[in-house]
Amino acid sequence: MKPRILIVDDEPDICRALEFLLKGTGYAVSCATSGEAAIENLEAENFDVVLTDLKMGKVDGITVLGKVKEMSSDTAVIIMTAFASVESAVDAMKKGAVDYIVKPFLNDEIKLTIKRVLEQKRLVTENIALRQQISQRLTPCREFVTNSEQMMKIVETIEKVVATKSNILILGESGTGKGLVAELIHCNSPRRDKPFISINCSAIPEGLLESELFGYKKGAFTGAVSDKLGLIPLAHHGTFFLDEIGDMPVNLQAKLLKVLETGEVFPLGDTKPKVVDIRLISATNTDIANRIKEGKFREDLYWRLNVIEIKIPPLSRRKEDIEILLKHFMAKFNEEHEKNIKGIDKRVLPMLMSYSWPGNVRELANVVEGMVVLAEGDSLSPDNLPDKIKKAAQHSMPLGEASTLKRYISDYEKELLFKIYDSHNRNKELTARSLGIDLATLYRKFKKYGMEE
Repeated sequence: MKPRILIVDDEPDICRALEFLLKGTGYAVSCATSGEAAIENLEAENFDVVLTDLKMGKVDGITVLGKVKEMSSDTAVIIMTAFASVESAVDAMKKGAVDYIVKPFLNDEIKLTIKRVLEQKRLVTENIALRQQISQRLTPCREFVTNSEQMMKIVETIEKVVATKSNILILGESGTGKGLVAELIHCNSPRRDKPFISINCSAIPEGLLESELFGYKKGAFTGAVSDKLGLIPLAHHGTFFLDEIGDMPVNLQAKLLKVLETGEVFPLGDTKPKVVDIRLISATNTDIANRIKEGKFREDLYWRLNVIEIKIPPLSRRKEDIEILLKHFMAKFNEEHEKNIKGIDKRVLPMLMSYSWPGNVRELANVVEGMVVLAEGDSLSPDNLPDKIKKAAQHSMPLGEASTLKRYISDYEKELLFKIYDSHNRNKELTARSLGIDLATLYRKFKKYGMEE
């Protein structure tokens, strides 16, 4: 498909000349001779690049730029002006323009600029696609969809530990994907062809949990009419995943510790141990340090479990993942419910961004499934969102406020910039290299977010 370009200039001759030039280069081109007409075009269709004059009538180039950023964060905007000044260039770049061209310009300059901008867009798209399909590199069993630097660091950690036998403790709120990470580790480990057994310690009554874990002999207690093999022995040579281990009773913690120390399991009522070789992955959403202080968790067991620690951030701290997850779940539930949803209303993403997501990725998946089921046309609309998200959007985007996607992305960009800068010991060159930008761009962002030293 040809890249689509919108030319905006209140001089019809310039519009026609640029249209002729760019169509001859192989692009699909539309023209608008006013800011108002440009906005109508933007509302009617999507463009890869908008090439707009800065000084026009009532709706100038900066207004068009703002509208583009509100409607489509993927569309690149190049500003044209005959009024060359550092101030206007900086202002346009601050507001989201990707480049700035001074009139009169050469045809080759226009063509090279657009070619470079489209190439940058292609690289970004490929990078996002790579992140979306990171599971192809990591695992044959579950998809791992992310566009977050924090989650990519977790992927790097997983790649380092999969081949080891070390026990792993995964920390994170409910719904962040602790079980998914555990499966990823197992599916990429040398134990991948052996059992992956999991149990949620908080979901089973204390009286049953012991027999589920360790098994029992016939006659061990009333109702034990035959031998039962416990889940830990079932995971022999494989991986055993203990979810919500922070809720495990202290008496069972002692038995689990002995299993880890000796490699032996004693079923209830049995005097002969069963030898087990397991890799233990445990997870919790509780503060283990506080549980230890309260005497509700054994410190010696904690150190056995926590050879490698993986912390999964909540969705509220990695909202850059929401768009990718939205598209991923839409495709998944499209197939499951035999729907044919093709698009997403541009108002949906900002509304999802405004919500706090206490249930994390699990809650987002449920919301998207509901939207897919309720959708009547071929796209997801704000009408399909639950009331709680509509209310959150109204609260964070009062009437009259410029509630643009750019404002949300800017917040997450700032947070990410601070984190990467600190992680590189405040070294600007390493920070720029890590972000894939040049130093000049980094300095502009520092100034934008008040990070100048």
